[in-house]
Amino acid sequence: MKVLVWHVHGSWTTAFVQGKHTYLLPTVDDRGPWGRGRCGRNWPTSAVEVSPDDLREQDVDAVVLQRPEEIELTHRWLGRTPGVDVPAVYVEHNTPREHAATTRHPMADQDGIPVVHVTHYNELMWDNGIAPTTVIDHGIVDPGHRYTGELPRAAVLINEPVRRGRVVGTDLLPVFARAAPVDLYGIGVENVAVDGVTPVGDLSHEALHTDMARRRVYVHTARWTSLGLSLLEAMQLGMPVVAVASTEAATAVPSDAGLVSTDVTDLASAVSTLCADPELATRMGKSAREYALAHFGLDAFLRRWDVLLESLAP
Repeated sequence: MKVLVWHVHGSWTTAFVQGKHTYLLPTVDDRGPWGRGRCGRNWPTSAVEVSPDDLREQDVDAVVLQRPEEIELTHRWLGRTPGVDVPAVYVEHNTPREHAATTRHPMADQDGIPVVHVTHYNELMWDNGIAPTTVIDHGIVDPGHRYTGELPRAAVLINEPVRRGRVVGTDLLPVFARAAPVDLYGIGVENVAVDGVTPVGDLSHEALHTDMARRRVYVHTARWTSLGLSLLEAMQLGMPVVAVASTEAATAVPSDAGLVSTDVTDLASAVSTLCADPELATRMGKSAREYALAHFGLDAFLRRWDVLLESLAP
């Protein structure tokens, strides 16, 4: 199939384009949010950059939408209306931004475009109206077992921690920094000034995975985001996990892989314990990797997407 899909979330798109289809990526001159293309990523050749002017020449079989504005863009660039003239699905990556149980989904008033949620928690929280829904759990490209845990430090990854604040648990950093030194990764971390927290920066995927895996434990601080792929990547690296028990994270980490709790004191204590006990950390990291490979592996993710995309064919 030829699938039109925007490059919105890099890690999710990296997994999605590993499949057997041809993936058409809108690409505009300034590489802005409506046409990022490949962004130089090491993706298969089946992920093809296409300018808006050339899209009408493509025999598109399905459209994967991720933002409401893409409906109008598809009509303008492709000359076809999603869900009417061309099969389409809408991937919802996020939790509701405001009131969790009562926020109506942008696609709730139509039944021609299925909504694909990336977690069961998201499907539960959004008011999906009459839109048909399904859940396709995340799958990620296995970064390999890289864990050494040689540094008794905690790794945390937060993008834009100052702007996003409590939503991503930035305010919890001082608590964890009192339990162990914290190395902070992500976009905009250079603006964080907290005793015991060392801003590392926004590294490439390859460098990030190798660097994080030298830390003893991965700490997931988010209060209100969808299931972070960085958490799953840390688990597949073989890192033990300490995570705030919020949204889907509460079901994604088994008890033998670390600690998931809403008690911040217990979380900080777990960080301290793991940093002091490399054998325990290694054992828990092994369990984390085994669980993440079994539940968030790439093959199952792509199979489920193949079934869904093929079901859209007229």
